[in-house]
Amino acid sequence: MKALLISPENQSVEAVDINSLDDIKELIGFDTLTSDAVGDEGDRVFFDEECFLRQTSGRFQIDSLIPISGKAVIVGGGEDDDTLNDALTAADDLSERIKYL
Repeated sequence: MKALLISPENQSVEAVDINSLDDIKELIGFDTLTSDAVGDEGDRVFFDEECFLRQTSGRFQIDSLIPISGKAVIVGGGEDDDTLNDALTAADDLSERIKYL
């Protein structure tokens, strides 16, 4: 499925293909995932739940959400927390909404 990888160290948003939560864990580099709703389209941002405890480098903020440290993945949400769908947010639109800290 279509997803977006946010890399704050490079200040980039890249389209990627994923198949499962395991792919998201591999992209961000950690197994401790949490997510938050982002935008009105039903997309979710997945990131390392312990990012601030680890003092992961590179921080960013999407809209008015709390800042995130390290890489994150935007993917479409589903009926429950384990169901994923294509991200509906376009990479260019997301780039305009990110503030790198």
